Amino acid sequence: MTTTIDYGNLMHRAMRGLIQEVLTDVQKKGLPGEHHFFITFDTMHPDVEIADWLSDRYPGEMTVVIQHWFDNLDVTDEGFTITLNFGDNPETLYIPYDAIKTFVDPSVEFGLRFETQNEDDTTEEVAEAPMDEMVEPEEDKAPKEAEVVSLDQFRK
Repeated sequence: MTTTIDYGNLMHRAMRGLIQEVLTDVQKKGLPGEHHFFITFDTMHPDVEIADWLSDRYPGEMTVVIQHWFDNLDVTDEGFTITLNFGDNPETLYIPYDAIKTFVDPSVEFGLRFETQNEDDTTEEVAEAPMDEMVEPEEDKAPKEAEVVSLDQFRK
């Protein structure tokens, strides 16, 4: 039995589940309204499947856009397969959720960013914020002390 609750990994799984749920809805019903996604992923992740020319062109990471044209979206518990058009050249990609670095829906200013703490630490930090507030955490700052707020100021 562990002595602490691993909130980082719990949040990681929850946010990956959110992405899975959103993509499952899109698979069934299509993209609603103006929604569209920018998904950045690690092209070097061992389970990513993309054409060799794409991994040569985008070593390290790649951002795909799911918006006007996509086909064959197949969402599973581990990741998703999708066919996208690259300059009139349709390519099928498999992207596991663990390879995703960012998931952004700019139509509603929603974004998730998954960051590895360091190479020795397997946990990840998840940031959720409107796109204009997505900034890198400042590790040099000391932790902020708790602040007590009186609820009287909110009462009518």
